[in-house]
Amino acid sequence: MSTNRRDFIKFVVAGSVAAGCPVDLSPFAAQTENPHASLVEGEDNRICHQVRDGKIFTRPPVSARHDVVIVGGGLSGLAAAYFLRQSDFLLLEKEPHWGGNAYAMEYQGNVYGTGTAFLYRDEYAYRFAKEIDLEPLPVDSPDGSVINGEWIPDTWGDGLDKLPYSPSVREGFKKFKKEMLAINVEKRAKELYNLPFSELLKGYPDELKRWWDAYGASNYGAMTEDAAAAVGVIELQAMVAESPHDDRFTWPGGLGAMTNKLVELLTSKSAAGMQAGASTVAVVSDKNEVQVTYMQGAELKTVAAKAVIMATPKFITRRVVEGLPEKQSDAMHQIRYIPYAVVNLIFDKPVFNKGFDTWCPGNAFTDITVADWVMRNQAGYKQKYNILTCYTPLREEDRSTLLSETSARRVAANVLRDFQKLFSGSNVDPLEVHLYRRGHPLYMSTPGLFTEVQPLVRQPMDRVFFANTDSEGPESTVSPAILSAKRAVKEAESRLAGLRMPKSAQ
Repeated sequence: MSTNRRDFIKFVVAGSVAAGCPVDLSPFAAQTENPHASLVEGEDNRICHQVRDGKIFTRPPVSARHDVVIVGGGLSGLAAAYFLRQSDFLLLEKEPHWGGNAYAMEYQGNVYGTGTAFLYRDEYAYRFAKEIDLEPLPVDSPDGSVINGEWIPDTWGDGLDKLPYSPSVREGFKKFKKEMLAINVEKRAKELYNLPFSELLKGYPDELKRWWDAYGASNYGAMTEDAAAAVGVIELQAMVAESPHDDRFTWPGGLGAMTNKLVELLTSKSAAGMQAGASTVAVVSDKNEVQVTYMQGAELKTVAAKAVIMATPKFITRRVVEGLPEKQSDAMHQIRYIPYAVVNLIFDKPVFNKGFDTWCPGNAFTDITVADWVMRNQAGYKQKYNILTCYTPLREEDRSTLLSETSARRVAANVLRDFQKLFSGSNVDPLEVHLYRRGHPLYMSTPGLFTEVQPLVRQPMDRVFFANTDSEGPESTVSPAILSAKRAVKEAESRLAGLRMPKSAQ
């Protein structure tokens, strides 16, 4: 694609850049008069970065008191508020919107995702969706792959016979599948959760590692050398068990539908307890209460609570909660997070509708999902825009590329370039390219995390309790996010009632 063609495509860059210094918007302000210019949107992280750099804020006197303050308005924080909906709670979120990684955006009334994509029927999140009166829609499309320009449906099912590789490489994929299916993860859990996945790939073709590097980085934040072996084995066993069926569910644009529903339910009854645009800078406990200081606009406020639930990633938690035990703080510090961009290519005609989630190893992005996939069989539905969500996890050392409009736009341009070379018929110009960037959204499922680090991370601290998906679960998915909230709420309620802590918390 020539530079001239790309210049006429509108790029929209948005999202969190909490990895480093905030983006200075002023150099780009004049560009917005040009309808084809890039737009820079997203949060101002100056407060977060001041906390990161050790700034001590003067805490004003307490202006209000609540039973529970919840810090973090992603899915975990929203779930905690839902479980506490009959109580006096205050939910604080630094973004101007709710949802965290489960956040959806719209283009001309068409929803597209910026993060989490689906859930499984046997997950707790599926039952929770039903509880909040949100009917999950079936995906019914086993993961395919695009390899060497060919689309291979059901990669780990019948697709193994169709891989466009040499016979020896295809046999390597089949042998790996057979050997991984023979592993009893439950019996070998201690070993496999502390072993790099790359150890199980030794002696196999490079093409196999390339596929799993893409899959792992997208799903659990780690390539094979950084991922716990158990996570990779469990994922493969799940894919094979489903084939040729698919037990996943979602909504148009992904799981942002869940956070939207929670916000709707909560604001209808507890709007006063929902404070967006509120960056928490300090959580300080004493014998009788916890004081939470946050910045809203240009004003610092302090509120007090009988208990606080930290539904924030642990790299934030350990910086704002004073008095953390050293071992717990060190455990939080051990959790690694990858930078992640999600690029949505918006077309005004069908370009790719072959499968819901398609893996594309060896490209600037790892996989693509079709935003309106679950709507295709709905009565009367006609696709107006073909919005393709390209998941683009980056390496830790590339975090800084998300800090400026120029380098972020380059990430999106590379995704578009690789997509347009992906298969016959993909060399099509989109109407717009939207990039949502996050500095630390996805924790890496590294060896030892699930077995050694997380048990320390989630230990209650008197009146402070710890939720968020990085508190528990070998992978960062919606069910651990919700279950961690449920656990933290039970712990807080037990503490306030003067009861013994639930066994799950001890």
